[in-house]
Amino acid sequence: MRNFGGTLLLLGVVGFLYCSSQLGSQGPVPEGLTVWEALAYPAARYEAGRWLAACAAGFGFLMALFPKGR
Repeated sequence: MRNFGGTLLLLGVVGFLYCSSQLGSQGPVPEGLTVWEALAYPAARYEAGRWLAACAAGFGFLMALFPKGR
């Protein structure tokens, strides 16, 4: 589990950096849209990707730190 956690941490960090770099080249998302409507815009998809990658990195960190639970 420690190896899985390290791999997930690495993929999360790389995914976060990739989405952040792509987000800078996209236009803003109009306000007042629901989440599902906003995902039609590339900037919203990259923002959601950043959040997912950050969650994956956090979970990977916990798996690397505590591979067998407490």
